[in-house]
Amino acid sequence: MRASFVFSEVVNGLRRNVTMTIAMILTTAISVGLLGGGLLVVRMIDKMQETYQDRVEVVVFMTDDVSANDDDCSQQPCKKIMSDLKRVPGVESVDYENRQEAFESFNRVFESQPELRDVARVEAMPSSLRVKLSDPERFAAVQQEFTGRPGVDNVVNQADYLDRLFGILNNIRNIAFFTALVQALAALLLISNTIQLSAFTRRTETGIMRLVGATRWYTQLPFLLEAVVSGLIGAVLGILGLSTIKALFLDRVLSSFGGIVPTIDWGDVAVISPILLLVAAVVSAGTGYVTLRLYVRL
Repeated sequence: MRASFVFSEVVNGLRRNVTMTIAMILTTAISVGLLGGGLLVVRMIDKMQETYQDRVEVVVFMTDDVSANDDDCSQQPCKKIMSDLKRVPGVESVDYENRQEAFESFNRVFESQPELRDVARVEAMPSSLRVKLSDPERFAAVQQEFTGRPGVDNVVNQADYLDRLFGILNNIRNIAFFTALVQALAALLLISNTIQLSAFTRRTETGIMRLVGATRWYTQLPFLLEAVVSGLIGAVLGILGLSTIKALFLDRVLSSFGGIVPTIDWGDVAVISPILLLVAAVVSAGTGYVTLRLYVRL
């Protein structure tokens, strides 16, 4: 098989159907970009789970009078509440955070948002007992036992906030995947139509090649390569678009959360890029092969 002939046929095929080729490339780029966005969200969720899974606590917020008058939980009723918490089955540790420590923690979390730090005051920060559970399922028992006790303002499970955040991120991921699926369907139809049109415009020369002994695989290969090349170009454009969005928009948005939401680094983009290229190549080649077998007789 002459590689130069196959290469020239691929170039000629892409050039003859330039408008459909461009449409196929752009559609593939959008589909790959959306798929990549969904994969980046998955990596973000994995990072958050690794970061926060072992740091999730049950927080027993104290009332204002306890917060104002007890800096080390050495007075009643805070001392009694801490003692009772330590005796609850499934409780690993209990730490007290006073108002000043809560204020310093607030400033660290919202370091990148000075407008919030400017309005925050030490007097507005409640003290709290930070409870680490060995069994997260014990939260309901802790909440039931300590809610409403003198000195306790509220009992909060931090895992609930994470579950809501994960739910939002999962919805974003699902929307990206669904939109990518719709775009992929459009790309498949464009690939199929482009191959059929390309094969029709070259039906005479391929017919002559078959008459002189060329195999079916030899005559079909240029059309398959056209689909793969277009798919790979679209994948590269999709990756470049994803990288541009990350650099110009996503980094700034994620950094505004003050480290609560992990950022997406270039390593994440590098990890998913080969996956996107492989998906684009396999889907393009598979669609081309099926189209040639079902609709085109070469």
